[in-house]
Amino acid sequence: MDCTKEEFMQYIEEEDIKFIRLAFCDVFGTPKNISVMPSDLARAFKHGIPFNGSFINGFAETTRADLFLHPDVSTTTLLPWRPDHGKVIRMFCDIKYHNGTPFEADTRRILKDAVAKAKSHGINFQFGSRMEFYLFKTDEDGNPTDIPYDHAGYMDIAPLDKGENVRREICLTLERMGIQPTNSHHEAGPGQNEIDFKSSDPLTAADNVSTFITVVKTIAARNGLYADFSPKPLKGYPGNGYHINLRACKDDGSQILPNAIAGILKHICECTVFFNPKEESYDRLGEGSAPRYVTWSRDHRSQLIRIPPVTGTHHYAQLRSPDANSNPYLTNALLIEAALEGILNEYELQAPTNEDPESVGGAFEALPLTLKQAREKASESEFVKNVLASEVADCYIK
Repeated sequence: MDCTKEEFMQYIEEEDIKFIRLAFCDVFGTPKNISVMPSDLARAFKHGIPFNGSFINGFAETTRADLFLHPDVSTTTLLPWRPDHGKVIRMFCDIKYHNGTPFEADTRRILKDAVAKAKSHGINFQFGSRMEFYLFKTDEDGNPTDIPYDHAGYMDIAPLDKGENVRREICLTLERMGIQPTNSHHEAGPGQNEIDFKSSDPLTAADNVSTFITVVKTIAARNGLYADFSPKPLKGYPGNGYHINLRACKDDGSQILPNAIAGILKHICECTVFFNPKEESYDRLGEGSAPRYVTWSRDHRSQLIRIPPVTGTHHYAQLRSPDANSNPYLTNALLIEAALEGILNEYELQAPTNEDPESVGGAFEALPLTLKQAREKASESEFVKNVLASEVADCYIK
């Protein structure tokens, strides 16, 4: 919503808004919020809404627990599943100390800083997402089971695909919230689904990922189901990926994607603990079509990065290793910083790998095989030390 604070207050009154959710996330990307009444908005805009950071994962590492949420009006969206009478809206927030100093573990701010740094060099990024999730049945108490909602396969249709109507409801809800899905379909696993959405600037893209996960879980629950985004919900079946489509160009429109990808490939192993932060993440990597090696290709779909052949000038690269346990703000920030290094230093992109890396044995560098290895890579990384505050990095490394 692009408006002044005065226009926003008028909108609140005219639309009968009764509750405002001030949203943020912890260091690991877990959504949090505080609900306030319209009468508290003036205070929120002027001073921020206080909360105790010592109970938030990753925030307790700082010495000062009193933090303040400052709403970002541009992120305002209605929550369509809430009642029309006494409507509920949500705004993402910046986190600051009492004196207005930005909070160092606010990963949304970290991403903002990375975007600003890129823009100062005349470089613009766009991010899009492809997210996979399983739908499981719930028991009589509403608790999740390990029974998939259906046993359909890749791009099957109803009646085999029972998730069709759930995906439809999710996509329509996203549209009402200003997020544009591009396609949706049944994935290869039983009860597994994928929804892709349109590229946008890096901050909006991260906001959209956070919103998307909330919407999917909410709509699934309303249908008596449980949505599972974890990397490997079912042994022996495909895992869930969070594939990121990335575009990079200069202000004059010139393409710099190869340099950007070279920078990302250089630092991908050091960043893996942030893209894949749980033990179960490493049950997925290297299984099925999930990547294991630091390679890229134009055609081979099991590579870490794909640069698909496209018509026109809209070239993009797809990073396939992250999963939804990652924090989208931190993920996008690290990708921008690594890509920016590649662009500014004119790194040359290595030759593409068109064969299956598994068939060539040890010819390629492998991603970390365990969470322990990923932590070790990050702890030794000068890149990570230079890009992330120790308060944030230590939450993942130690």
